[in-house]
Amino acid sequence: MPKEKTSIDYVMEKPSGPHFSGLRSPTATATSTAFSDANAARQPFVIGVSGGTASGKTTVCDMIIQQLHNHRVVLVNQDSFYRGLTTEELKRVHEYNFDHPDAFDTEQLLDCLEKLKDGQSVQVNASDVIILEGILVFHDQCVRNLMNMKIFVDTDADVRLACRIRQDTVERGRDVSSVLEQPAFDGFVLPSKKYADVIIPRGGENHVAIALIVQHLRTKLGQHDLCKIYPNAYVIQSTFQIRGMHTLIRDREISKHDFVFYSDRP
Repeated sequence: MPKEKTSIDYVMEKPSGPHFSGLRSPTATATSTAFSDANAARQPFVIGVSGGTASGKTTVCDMIIQQLHNHRVVLVNQDSFYRGLTTEELKRVHEYNFDHPDAFDTEQLLDCLEKLKDGQSVQVNASDVIILEGILVFHDQCVRNLMNMKIFVDTDADVRLACRIRQDTVERGRDVSSVLEQPAFDGFVLPSKKYADVIIPRGGENHVAIALIVQHLRTKLGQHDLCKIYPNAYVIQSTFQIRGMHTLIRDREISKHDFVFYSDRP
């Protein structure tokens, strides 16, 4: 694999193991060392990224990772959790549907995610963000329950098909007919779209949607880092009411009565 110009560290999988891609900066590593005890008690923010094959999921994940340059991010690919084929399946491998939920070892995926979320090292160090990317990451409820945010990358069917035919025929040596005979999108991927918290039309071309997601993540991670430093701290969600009260108690002209009243508000 060619070396990246950025600080992305790729840890390639063993023949039957998972594949992780992590982004780490010197600042993030120093923070991890300084607050290792607090970090162990805090769970990373888990993002699921789903969508049809060739919809632009990988591009969206890469853009999120690059823009979260000051946080530790681990990318887990669902494609690294295919289960082993039986002897009979190997004999008819050209007919095997690798886009079916049964093609994946979901138990191994769950075990991996639970360990990472608990701060355990699974080929990579602990992280602030875990991104799980794959066409069927929303299919299993147990996997969905581990996610803090679910993103569905929505791209036109014609665009996806053209990209998939080019990808599978050139990179995987498959013929066009075998690509067209695996309609997993309508059967499994599209129905899982209803579980998404955020839908990104046009994939990686939608810079506005990705920027909004990154901004939201930075806000969440900022609160996360504060709690690492002060384990007993509770960060109150910012609302119009709270911002209004903060404005009043910071006003030098406020009366003593009003200052006490708004300061004592729960």
